[in-house]
Amino acid sequence: MMEKQIIETERLLLEPMSTDDSQFIFELYNSPNFIRFIGDRNIKTIADAENYIRNRFLPQIEKLGYGNYLITKKEDGKKIGSVGIFERDGLEVHDIGFSFLPEFEGKGYGCEAASKLMEVGFKEFGLKKFSAITTKENISSQKLIEKLGLKFQKMVSLPNDEEELMYYEVEQSAESM
Repeated sequence: MMEKQIIETERLLLEPMSTDDSQFIFELYNSPNFIRFIGDRNIKTIADAENYIRNRFLPQIEKLGYGNYLITKKEDGKKIGSVGIFERDGLEVHDIGFSFLPEFEGKGYGCEAASKLMEVGFKEFGLKKFSAITTKENISSQKLIEKLGLKFQKMVSLPNDEEELMYYEVEQSAESM
C-alpha cells in the first residue's frame, strides 16, 4: 500500500479517493449537474459507489500513482467535490476532470483544486500535457477549463459514446517547470 499523498491549496485538501468516500461519491454522482453534464454512472446504492471506486479509481492510482482526488475544505473538513487526472480510453493525453456538489459550484474551488493538481502533475508526475473534455452545454466547465489555460482543439467522441465533446489541451510551459 502506497502512502496517501495529500495535496494542499489555500482553502482545500486533495487526497486520493478511497472506498471510505463511497457515501460522498454516491451523493456527487447522483447530483443533477453530474448526471446532466458528465453522465449517469448507474450508481444507485452506496455499494455501487464503493465498487465504482474499487474498480475505476483505485487501479489507476495504484498503476500511475495519481487519479481521482477527494476535495475537502480545510476550514470545516466538508467533502465538496472531486478533481482528477484520468487515463481515458480514446484520449492520448491525460484528462483533468472535476465535479462538485451543487452548493459548492461557482465558488472558485474548481480552479483552485484543478490548477494545483495540474501543477503537481507537471512537476511531480512528469506529465507534459493535459487535456479536458466537456459538453457544449456545460458553459461553466468550459470557462473553468479555459481559465486553467487549456485551449479548445476539436470536437471528439469517446469509445462507446456517440456524444460529441469539446476537447481542450495545454502543454507544460517553461514557467510551470
